[in-house]
Amino acid sequence: MGKYTEESRELLKCVGGKENIAAVSHCVTRMRFVLKDPGKADKAAIEKLPTVKGTFTQAGQFQVIIGNVVSTYYNDFVAVSGVEGTSKDVVKDAAKQNQSGLQRLMTNLAEIFAPLIPAIIVGGLILGFRNIIGEIALFDGGTKTLVELSQFWAGVNSFLWLIGEAVFHFLPVCIVWSITRKMGTTQALGIVLGITLVSPQLLNAYGVAGTAAADIPVWNFGFFQMQMIGYQAQVLPAILAGFTLVYLERFFRKICPAVISMIVVPFCSLLLAVIVAHGVLGPVGWKIGSVISDFVNAGLTSSFKGVFAAVFGFFYAPLVITGLHHMSNAIDLQLIADFGGTTLWPMIALSNIAQGSAVLAMTYLQKNDAKAKEVSIPSCISCYLGVTEPAMFGVNLKYGFPFFCAMAGSAVAAAISVVFGVKANAIGVGGLPGILSIQPQYMMVFAVAMLVAIVVPFVLTVGVGKKKGIGKAAENTGSAEVEAAKTAETTHQDLKAFLTGNVIAIEDVPDPVFSEKVLGDGIAVEPESSVLVAPADGTVSVVMEGSLHACGITLPDGMELLFHIGLDTVAMNGDGFTAYVKPGDQVKAGDRLIGFDIGKIKAAGHPAVTIMVVTNPGSRGALAWTTAAHVTAGESILAEV
Repeated sequence: MGKYTEESRELLKCVGGKENIAAVSHCVTRMRFVLKDPGKADKAAIEKLPTVKGTFTQAGQFQVIIGNVVSTYYNDFVAVSGVEGTSKDVVKDAAKQNQSGLQRLMTNLAEIFAPLIPAIIVGGLILGFRNIIGEIALFDGGTKTLVELSQFWAGVNSFLWLIGEAVFHFLPVCIVWSITRKMGTTQALGIVLGITLVSPQLLNAYGVAGTAAADIPVWNFGFFQMQMIGYQAQVLPAILAGFTLVYLERFFRKICPAVISMIVVPFCSLLLAVIVAHGVLGPVGWKIGSVISDFVNAGLTSSFKGVFAAVFGFFYAPLVITGLHHMSNAIDLQLIADFGGTTLWPMIALSNIAQGSAVLAMTYLQKNDAKAKEVSIPSCISCYLGVTEPAMFGVNLKYGFPFFCAMAGSAVAAAISVVFGVKANAIGVGGLPGILSIQPQYMMVFAVAMLVAIVVPFVLTVGVGKKKGIGKAAENTGSAEVEAAKTAETTHQDLKAFLTGNVIAIEDVPDPVFSEKVLGDGIAVEPESSVLVAPADGTVSVVMEGSLHACGITLPDGMELLFHIGLDTVAMNGDGFTAYVKPGDQVKAGDRLIGFDIGKIKAAGHPAVTIMVVTNPGSRGALAWTTAAHVTAGESILAEV
C-alpha cells in the first residue's frame, strides 16, 4: 500500500468517483482532472485533505494542488481509482467539453490579451506620469505645470509619448500578432496585417470624427471606392482581421500543394485579409465597437449612473471568478478610443482595492496566526497592486464573508467614482497605482473613492469577523508558539543562485500557481546558463520522471525547495533535459541538478523562465530575496540584512 493510498481513496470520493473522471494527469505540482460533472467535486472536503494545498478550476480542468510529492500521489491515485492516466495535451482537449460557448469565447479573448497586458501596463504608467508632469498645475500658485517650467521635463514628456503612442495607437498590430500566435499561424503575416491597419498613409482614426465625409481619402478603383481610414487603438476591427487571416491561411495551406505553398499561402492569405479588413471588417468592427461603447457609456452617464456603477462594482469580483471580466479590456479600450477616456477601468481598480482591504482586515483579525498571515499578507500586497486572484481564492472566498464585504465596499466606491465622472486615460494599472491612470482633474475624487474602498470593506470584515470569532483560537496558542520559536536553534544556510540570468519576481511569472504563491514564496530567473545547480547543501527529494523538467531538494533545517524549468515544459517529455541526480542523492551547493537546452524549450513555444519555490520554510521564517536585476550562479539570492 502506497503512502497516499488512503488519502487517494478520499480524493476519489470527493471528485465524484471513477465514473465522474473523464481524464486525469499531473504536472510537477498539480493533479489535473477533467470531470464529467464538475459540480460533483466537493472542494471543501478536498481542501481539508492533509496533502492538498488548494484547488482551482482553469480552462475546464479541475486542478488539485499537491506540491512536489505529486508524482507519488498520482501513482497511488491511479492505483486506487483504476483510472488510466493521460497526457497533458489530451487532458486539455478533454477539458473543452466542460466549457460553454461563452466560456470558450472568454478563454480565447483572455489568451489574446494576456501577452499584451505588460505593454498596456507600461503604457498606462507612462500616460499617468505624463499626466502628473504635463497636466497638473502645481507651481506658480497653481497656474503652471512642471513641463511649462522646465525644458528638461518638457523633453521627457515629449519623449515618453513615443512609448505611449506605440502601445495604444498601434495596439491593432499587437492584437493581430497575438491572434496568429495563439492560433499557430504565421506571426509575421499577422504583424504585417496589423501594420496595414495603422499605416500613416491612412486617415488617423482619431481624426475621422472631425473630417467631413467628402474629405476622407479613398482608394479609387474606377467602379468602386474604399475609404482610407486607419484603425488606431481600435480593438474589434483588429480581432476580426486577425481571425480572418488565420482561417484564410489555414484554408490555403490545406488546399495548396507543398511545392508552391511557400509562395501561394502567404500571398493569397495576406492579400485577401487586407482587402477584407479594410473593405468590410474594419468598418463593421468599428461600428460594433462603437455600439458597445455607446451602450456602456450611456449607462455610465445616464440619470441612473450611480445604480449602474454600484451594480457593476458589486458584481465585478464574481465576474473575475467566471473569467467574464476579460471582456472589459476590449470595452475599456474602445471607450478610450471613442470618448478619450474610460469610466469603467476606475471601478475595476477600486474593486481590486476593496478585495485587498478585506484581506487586510483578515490579517488584522488573524494577527496571531502565523500560518494564515503567510497567505494573507502577500495576497493583500498583490491585491493592492492590482492582482486580485490570490486574495479572492486564497482568503476571501475561503471564509466567504470577506468576499461579500469587499463587494459591498466596491459598490459604494464605484458609485462615487461614476457619479463624479471619474475617467482613466489608460487601462492595466490596477489597485492603488491605478490613480496614475486617472485624468488629472479627477484624481482627488478618485482618491476619496479609494479611501472608501479601503475603509468600508475593512470595517465590515472586522465587524463580521469578530462576531464569528475569527482569530481567537490563534490568540490562545500564539504565545506558546512564539516561545517555542525563541528556543529553536537551527543553523540556516545562505541560498545561492541556481542559474545565471535576469531575476524575475515570482509575482511576474505567467502561471497562477507560482505568481499567486499557492505553493509558497520564491524567486525566478530567465536563464542564460543551461545547468540548474543546487542553491545549498541538501538531499534530492524528487526528480520529475519522464519530463525531467523539475526537481526538489530538502535542506538540513527542514526547508523544502522546488525547481521548475520553463512553463508547460512537461509537454516536452524530457526532450532537451538531462538529470544529473536522482531522489535520495546528497548534493552540495553548486552541484549540478538538471541540464536543459534553452533553444529547444523556446522552439517548442515555452517560456524558459525557471522558478525556485520554498514549499516548506522548515524552521526558517520568511525570506527576503535579492533586489539585483541579474545574478550569477553561486551568488547569494537573499537580500543583505
